Amino acid sequence: MQPVITPQDLLPHLEDPKWAIVDCTFDLNNPRQGEADYLKTHIPGAVYADLERDLSSLPNGKNGRHPLPSPEDLARVFSRLGIGEDSTVVAYDRNGAPYAARLWWSLQYLGGSKLAVLDGGLDAWVQAGYPVRSGAEMKTPARFVPAVQSDMLVTTPQIGARLGSGEDLLLDARAPERYRGEEEPYDPVAGRIPGAANFDWEDNLDENGRFKSPAALREQYERVLGAHPSSAVVAYCGSGVTSCHLLLAMAHAGIGGGRLYAGSWSEWCSDPTRPIAVGVEPSLGESEAKTD
Repeated sequence: MQPVITPQDLLPHLEDPKWAIVDCTFDLNNPRQGEADYLKTHIPGAVYADLERDLSSLPNGKNGRHPLPSPEDLARVFSRLGIGEDSTVVAYDRNGAPYAARLWWSLQYLGGSKLAVLDGGLDAWVQAGYPVRSGAEMKTPARFVPAVQSDMLVTTPQIGARLGSGEDLLLDARAPERYRGEEEPYDPVAGRIPGAANFDWEDNLDENGRFKSPAALREQYERVLGAHPSSAVVAYCGSGVTSCHLLLAMAHAGIGGGRLYAGSWSEWCSDPTRPIAVGVEPSLGESEAKTD
């Protein structure tokens, strides 16, 4: 199954019990807004997954703003949403797909294979003239048995141990001004992990908020990869959400093997002994000055 599908691809499957549609709309600045938007308007049959309640565990000040839940907790969420081992899952949101990408990655991390994100989200669905519905919906609970793909995840100790070795190609998915440390709206410390290159997640999208073509994305990512294999990519962002968008776009471009640093900047910067970097990004392969 292709990782990104169109509204036309989804329409014939609205009544298919083997398909699960999940609305992942969220607003970092107003965490209750996403579910309110879902209750007002959503694709018929869609259930709602909340970034903080469903796709994250509780933060403790040291594990990032949106810590990845345990595989067992994620499996319980997926089961409650009606996602079984044989389900085909389509996720969407209203924000360019970063939250849908978090669900897509989380399912893949637990061994799911028939997964896709709706290109253009609800806006594209409405623009196509397709039906919508209001109110809460539920699917019959299913049984999701996790088969954890541990090689998809990178931890803070692993990042620290390999920092400066050239073994990983760190891609920071945040906006350039956050990457450079010029501003930081969510975390107490500004800056980036030393050695990281910037790839703003919104550069995966065209002017209409749809994914660029696989060919265009492949060209972008191959330019960033240079001589690195795709397996060297470790994507991170502020809290492990928009970084999933990079991995989704790579998959859409036919480039696999990238990994996620789920704790991301919010976990990295929680320890003042970890090095940070600020300022203009270097060319790939150049070293950065490390600052405390």
